[in-house]
Amino acid sequence: MNTGLAANLPRLLLLLTSLSSNLLLAETFSSAPTAPSVSASQVASDFEPYFHQLLQREGIPGGAFVIVSRDRVIMLGTAGFTSVGGHQPILADSVFRLASVSKTFAGELAAMLASEDKLKFTDPVQRLVPQFNIRGMDKPITIGNLLSQSSGIVAHAWDNLIEAGVLMDDILPRFDELRQVCEPGKCYSYQNVAFSLVEQAIVASTKHSYSQQMQQRIFTPLGMRNASVGYLSLLASGNIAQPHIKKRSAWVEGKIEENYYHLAPAAGVNASIVDVALWLQAQLGARPEIISPDLINTVSAPRVRTPATMHRKYWREHLTDAWYALGWRVYEFNGEPLVGHGGWVSGYRSEIAWSPDHDIGFAVLLNVEDSSASELITTFWDWYFNAQFNASHARHAALRLSAD
Repeated sequence: MNTGLAANLPRLLLLLTSLSSNLLLAETFSSAPTAPSVSASQVASDFEPYFHQLLQREGIPGGAFVIVSRDRVIMLGTAGFTSVGGHQPILADSVFRLASVSKTFAGELAAMLASEDKLKFTDPVQRLVPQFNIRGMDKPITIGNLLSQSSGIVAHAWDNLIEAGVLMDDILPRFDELRQVCEPGKCYSYQNVAFSLVEQAIVASTKHSYSQQMQQRIFTPLGMRNASVGYLSLLASGNIAQPHIKKRSAWVEGKIEENYYHLAPAAGVNASIVDVALWLQAQLGARPEIISPDLINTVSAPRVRTPATMHRKYWREHLTDAWYALGWRVYEFNGEPLVGHGGWVSGYRSEIAWSPDHDIGFAVLLNVEDSSASELITTFWDWYFNAQFNASHARHAALRLSAD
């Protein structure tokens, strides 16, 4: 082999993979764009170097972010590598675990079936899952209670058993050991195990598996080519962003844990940043034939207040109210409504949010177990809403001057 060619082979491979990534983006987002607002473009330009600086500051192996409007990608950025010390760069089609962002997909899939009268949010869970029984339960817990995190069960019930590798069939009878802390629908109580019982309702109403329904109704129609549900599906992905955990102040590659994959609605979705961009655009109204405006209104309507959310690191200085809807969180962020969700599972972090009033969405995916994702998303929205506020004041000032 030519020695000069051999020496430059890694650079050539990186160039080819980057070109492949850009071609994928061009093909995926080929609809006629509309110009984003000046503030969105400017904030995106300011955010990109900040994203790279933060990942470098924290030594994070790899990550990706995207800023979208309804019909265009304003900016997509990637940084680092799929594995610490590795040579495979994070690309637009690198696959991450979405962790609890999976709940947004579960909420919308259930809402689709409800719109077709295949299930009802008022259906009692116990009718579909007889093993699910809470001690002293007077009022039934419904499918809607599960999706809105308002079951009234003590928060994070039996997550410890999932983390210990106990299977769902063995966990279900143990709900009888628990009591409710409030009547269903009356208080916020975040769940993973109980939330995932919605899978039973979806399977019973469609006679198909949860992953099949997700693929047929959401991933394939939206063109989410790298999206999937489950542990084996992630392993079959061609370009996995490997998980990392911190040991002795350094990131080390971890193991892809299977435990939370047993809770597919709560934490089972895998996707690339391109897939997440398409998901965000659907929330902004880009694909009404698949994700209708009525469905978006249903899943994003506030159901129960979430006071604990108000104290989260990086979020607390911006929030004046917070709710849970159906698989989505709803915030009042710097005085503006914002719909989103975060995810955190062994070795991965994800954050996603969209503004119903400003036609803009943002997401970030990291292959580390770290709070930097929260710092990134809150910084973006703080900058964006401040830019909007300043632009609005500038316009009003100009109008006053012209009137004078």
